[in-house]
Amino acid sequence: MNDQLLILFSFVESSAILAPFLFILFHLLRQFLFIPVAVVCMAGGILFGSLLGIIYSLIGLLLLSVISYFWIKKMPRTYEKFVRIKQKWFGQRAKLTVGQIAILRLIPFIHYQLLTICLIERSTNFREYMRGSIITNLPLVFFYTVFGQFISRFTPGMIIMILLALSILFYILREKVVVMKWREFFNGTS
Repeated sequence: MNDQLLILFSFVESSAILAPFLFILFHLLRQFLFIPVAVVCMAGGILFGSLLGIIYSLIGLLLLSVISYFWIKKMPRTYEKFVRIKQKWFGQRAKLTVGQIAILRLIPFIHYQLLTICLIERSTNFREYMRGSIITNLPLVFFYTVFGQFISRFTPGMIIMILLALSILFYILREKVVVMKWREFFNGTS
C-alpha cells in the first residue's frame, strides 16, 4: 500500500494542474485497490493542505456515492449480498440512522460500501440519499484530512478512548423505535 501512495505522491507532484482531477479519480478507484478511505483523505491533506484536501476528498466521495447508488440499483444480487452482510453485522431489523452511519464511517475497519448500503436502505429517493451521503462523509473527510498527521502520534490509550467515545455516540444516535409486524413477533416466540 505504501508503494501505491508513493506512486500517487510522485504523480501528483509531477502534474500540478491535473493533480486535483487525478486525486478525485483516485478516490473513485481506491476501492478496487483495497485502500481505505481514511488513507486517501490523509494523503489529500498532505498533498493539498487541509482546505483543498477536504474539498477534493468530499467531491471524490460524493461522486463515488452517486456511482454506488446507481451501480447497486442495477445489480440486485450484489445488493442482496450486502444486505445479508449488513444483517450479520447489525442484526435482522437494524436500521441505522444517518448519525450512526456518520460515526461508523469514522472507524477505519468498517466497510465503506456496507455503510453506503445502509444509507440507501434508509433513503426513500436519490435526493435524500445524497443529503445523507454529504452528512455522513463530512465528518470522515474533515477528521482524516485535518487530523491525519496527528493520528500517527496517538497512543493506544488515546485510540481506545476515541473508539469508546464513538461507541457511546453510536448508541445515543440509534433509532429508538422498532416496528415489528404481528406475524414476525409471534413467529419469533414459538
